Amino acid sequence: MRNKFDMQLDKMNEMLIQMGELCEKAIANATKAVADGNLEMAKIVIGEDEEIDQMEKDIERLCLKLLLQQQPVAKDLRQISAALKMITDMERIGDQASDIAEILLSANESEAAPIPYLTEMAAATSKMVTKSVQAFVEKDLELTRKVILADDTVDELFDKVKEKLVSFLAKNDNSGERAIDMLMIAKYLERIGDHATNIAEWVEFSITGVHREQKEHEKVRRTE
Repeated sequence: MRNKFDMQLDKMNEMLIQMGELCEKAIANATKAVADGNLEMAKIVIGEDEEIDQMEKDIERLCLKLLLQQQPVAKDLRQISAALKMITDMERIGDQASDIAEILLSANESEAAPIPYLTEMAAATSKMVTKSVQAFVEKDLELTRKVILADDTVDELFDKVKEKLVSFLAKNDNSGERAIDMLMIAKYLERIGDHATNIAEWVEFSITGVHREQKEHEKVRRTE
């Protein structure tokens, strides 16, 4: 019975890795579509979001099956519960990559638009997603905490993008709409970083049994 359960847990982990890879691919393709003005690539990202949505449903189905049929306790229960939370954030990452692609398609902008720091933001958020899933599978608490700290880098890059866009607007007062689009794209990437942080925090919970929000709440109670 336990062997079957362990095999299903391994299957869940494999599917989480696959979903993380899809998220990473969608982020990279969305950013490349914007940088190159590639409308066809933007359409591919929309399709990748649909794949991510399907992966969420498949993993959710497996997790619920494990909960109902195996009735796991303690650590196993935390692992499955964390996976259910993680796929919600990964699904939203897919949505936001799709939102970036939609901005490009709505503007029908096929001109290349290299934005300083945007590629770095995309690379940083992709790495956060990949590493958080890796930390879950390998039960690596140190890696989880590195992912959480990496969100500060994404936030700093977002601030730099904003500064560049303000400077751009000052010199190109007739390009306000495009600047707003670029700011929205950067904001979506910043949100992806937030979702990757959420994933890492649920990984931390699956290992320690304590969620960061719970820790903060307990700190507040002790100081009251």
